[in-house]
Amino acid sequence: DVIISGGGMVGTAMAWSLGTDPSLEGKKILLLEAGNKKVMDKVPDAYSTRVRSISPGSATLLSGVGAWNHIMNMRCKPYQKMQFNALITFDKENLQDEMAYIVENDIIVAALTKQLENLSDQVKVQYKTKVVMYTWPKSHQVAESIPWVQVTLANGQTFQTKLLIGADGPNLMVRQEAEIPTVKWNYDQSAVVAVFRSYTLLIQPTENNVAWQRFLPTGPIAMLPVRVYVQNANDLFAVPSFYLTSPFSPLAPLAKYSRERNGYLIYPYYIRHRVLPRRCSDSVYMAGVFSFLCRDAAHRVYPLAGQGANLGFGDVACLTNFKDLGAMQYLLEYEAERQRHNLPMMAAIDLMKRLYSTNAAHVVLLRTFGLQATNTLPAIKEQNMAFASE
Repeated sequence: DVIISGGGMVGTAMAWSLGTDPSLEGKKILLLEAGNKKVMDKVPDAYSTRVRSISPGSATLLSGVGAWNHIMNMRCKPYQKMQFNALITFDKENLQDEMAYIVENDIIVAALTKQLENLSDQVKVQYKTKVVMYTWPKSHQVAESIPWVQVTLANGQTFQTKLLIGADGPNLMVRQEAEIPTVKWNYDQSAVVAVFRSYTLLIQPTENNVAWQRFLPTGPIAMLPVRVYVQNANDLFAVPSFYLTSPFSPLAPLAKYSRERNGYLIYPYYIRHRVLPRRCSDSVYMAGVFSFLCRDAAHRVYPLAGQGANLGFGDVACLTNFKDLGAMQYLLEYEAERQRHNLPMMAAIDLMKRLYSTNAAHVVLLRTFGLQATNTLPAIKEQNMAFASE
């Protein structure tokens, strides 16, 4: 009845959500994943460079799935404040409330996979499975007399399904084969992601509960807390842009060595980094005949950590409100509802990139005034935080 293509974070959450939906009791649900089954009996000492900033809304969904307790027991770092450049700070009035959580991708997938094992009767999963072709019926064919969508695997297996869910990334075949148009553009930049440890030597250390982000003409630079190590990133905002961006910076030769500066000792936690292209894309339509898209298949955003995943978890939460998944009316309602939330988020992220990619005086004045105004108006700050927390 339902095939989900892609068993990552959002695809697995979608499978669990559908498998526990009373209105789908007795329906056959199949999850196809090209990779290996993610099992994590022991959390590795080394941190992954692939992390997400999970919003409270996404955490609520994961809690409903039953995966959040597993995540908290493995490794998860909440934070209560976000320092944006040097002009604006977002924080919770009650510091017991978390603004978001930094979680590694593998931990999220492992926790969701563990929960999905409890639904083996309702949801079948095939790992190390590659789809080579999707075949849609012609418009003149009668749905009652033929399968709706045919899925062909690399091993020769074929399946027919009433509804196909695409959740396997920005380049997936579902969107391409269904000819669902997208609007996308590259930023012609790459992001380097690394893990490091910072010790403070100060007498009164600050708690590691702040996410720091600074925008530069060459792109953003951010520091996300991943563990309860005492650290302080104030120096990040005091360093001139030249020292962060120029290959001729006096700091460049020190990259290979431990360094002590202004009371802080910073050195690599382990030598591991990744380079990611920065781009933005969104599907013009998220729902099509016999199929719909979620997560990166529908929208992809950089560079803000994990926002694509949060949008995808929002897709899952939204879909559970619709009872007849095969009815085009409900798929279109799902599309309209999600686009109302996704498009403003993606537009805001893209606007931030463009505002900080220039040093033109009038643009600098505009963004400075905007940030200062936002920082002095609690109502606007609270509205922004509420939107980002969904």
